[in-house]
Amino acid sequence: MSTEKSPASPTAARARRNPVGSHVPVAGGLASVGLAYARDIGAETVQVFVANPRGWATPPGNPKQDEAFRAACAAERIPAYVHAPYLINFGSHTEATVEKSVESLRHSLRRGREIGALGVVVHTGSATGGREREVALRQVRERVLPLLDELTHDDDPFLLLESTAGQGASLCSRTWDFGPYFEALDAHPKLGVCLDTCHIFAAGHDLTGPSGMKQTLDLLVDTVGEGRLKLVHANDSKDVVAAHKDRHENIGSGHIGADPFHELMLHPATEGVPLVIETPGGKEGHAADVARLKELRDI
Repeated sequence: MSTEKSPASPTAARARRNPVGSHVPVAGGLASVGLAYARDIGAETVQVFVANPRGWATPPGNPKQDEAFRAACAAERIPAYVHAPYLINFGSHTEATVEKSVESLRHSLRRGREIGALGVVVHTGSATGGREREVALRQVRERVLPLLDELTHDDDPFLLLESTAGQGASLCSRTWDFGPYFEALDAHPKLGVCLDTCHIFAAGHDLTGPSGMKQTLDLLVDTVGEGRLKLVHANDSKDVVAAHKDRHENIGSGHIGADPFHELMLHPATEGVPLVIETPGGKEGHAADVARLKELRDI
């Protein structure tokens, strides 16, 4: 029998280039519920919450579920990610909010390591209370840099910054806004980007024009450098470009349309980067969106 390995199929190679998956529900069991949902919709990658996304609680995990989840993801080559709670805002003028943000993000990073997650996604926040952007970014540095420095284990996740749709006094919404944010955090080696297509479109980057997606990704790479894009939230938009509204739509049914997602998966910056959907429609809608993105990937 030959000992030579057979070449990977074209489909398998494309799946490794851009695994496609979804944020999955985990209430009732990280592995038993979350991974079952992922398999039902054909997900090749998953994102989960490890705490109430709209609260400050920092619950301990279930060791058996944690180990089962970690082992299954490793065995099935499923990249996993954690989304930190939405309340986190290191630009807040309220000390209590900042202190809770520190503990909440520390918890998400620790839980990320425990379940084998590759990254923890956190929203970049806003400068509240009328404070200047520079003041808010100094506070980001003071509070987030120590958390990054705590990531000393080989299996610690990356901290992935997700820009917003540009509402209010957002600290990071356009591609070039990642520059000052990265500078504030010394471009830490454990720092990366999660690009949400709906957010970046709503913030003002027209992904629909000729080479719109390519130009946006080029700008991002020019700003943060190669290799910093670690995850894509693949969401269409219910609203038009520059609407500054964070309202996700199913792939191809919104104002972005399907073609830009195909263009995204051809760009050098997305080589090996998973795509996670956060779209409406429940399990049926998620299954359809995962299938649609796979179709676009495999063209």
